Amino acid sequence: MHKILIVGEHDGKGLNPATAKCVTCAKGIADADISIVLLGADTAAVAAQAAALAGVKAVLRVDRPENLHPLAALFAPQLAALAADYSHIFGPSTSFGKDLMPRLAALLGVPQVSDLMAVESAYRFRRPVYAGNAIVTVEADPARKLIATVRVASFQAAPSGGSAAVESKTLNVSLPSHTRYVGAKSGSTDRPDLQTAARVVSGGRALGSAENFKLLFSLADKLGAAVGASRAAVDAGYAPNEMQVGQTGKIIAPEMYIAIGISGAIQHLTGIKDARTIVAINKDGEAPIFEVADIGLVADLFQAVPEFEKLLGTS
Repeated sequence: MHKILIVGEHDGKGLNPATAKCVTCAKGIADADISIVLLGADTAAVAAQAAALAGVKAVLRVDRPENLHPLAALFAPQLAALAADYSHIFGPSTSFGKDLMPRLAALLGVPQVSDLMAVESAYRFRRPVYAGNAIVTVEADPARKLIATVRVASFQAAPSGGSAAVESKTLNVSLPSHTRYVGAKSGSTDRPDLQTAARVVSGGRALGSAENFKLLFSLADKLGAAVGASRAAVDAGYAPNEMQVGQTGKIIAPEMYIAIGISGAIQHLTGIKDARTIVAINKDGEAPIFEVADIGLVADLFQAVPEFEKLLGTS
């Protein structure tokens, strides 16, 4: 039996869908005994959501005031204290997981395997390299604890229907004082989260300005979609960094991805390769984005987007 601990990502109110995708990855390992650990100040509500995921045997709550904000410097020592009972520890390959899991691996003195995209056996996995242009098979040492991040764009979320036991854990761990929470700033929006949205509308440098990005916001609101941007648009100052999609931004796998005014550089395509349907609007018929698009429209975006929105109606 392989005992697998998944580090749950949450905001204190809801469980991030990335956690359910980590569960699906873990279920690909034969004889997997899966637990989820939740670190926070009060994880009761989130624990109920985690316990309902099919395939999860136990949910561990580690509640203490210091865990109110997800700081890797504070979370990693607590996870290291829990690690002894597990053969595998998985975290999502999100900003949260990429910050936390390498620190945990360093504390345990073991290497990390990043971006698991397919499971072949308990210690054999596939992962992308070279901006997704090649897939390599990696094999970890079974004699050592395996720390890994899961490429959540490669897995479907585990369904509900589970009834895992929920347990509170008290860890006698001294936490470092060199890191403290100061504050967090993010743009307020009622749109879905970019990394988990079913629909995403993204804009590129062709929009020409931050003001013109309002075209996308209006369209996204009609579609109930999140809004993303290419690196070129972010570098030009048209969109904030948290909207960047691609190799150096967010890796996403929506049901529909609409690329507007995006040429399709390989670094951007890496971030959307797992999207179910890709729609491209670009006036350059030779743009690389059309090579991967399921539906392509060669048109001026400033004419096409308003027409598209008009066809959606006002409801």
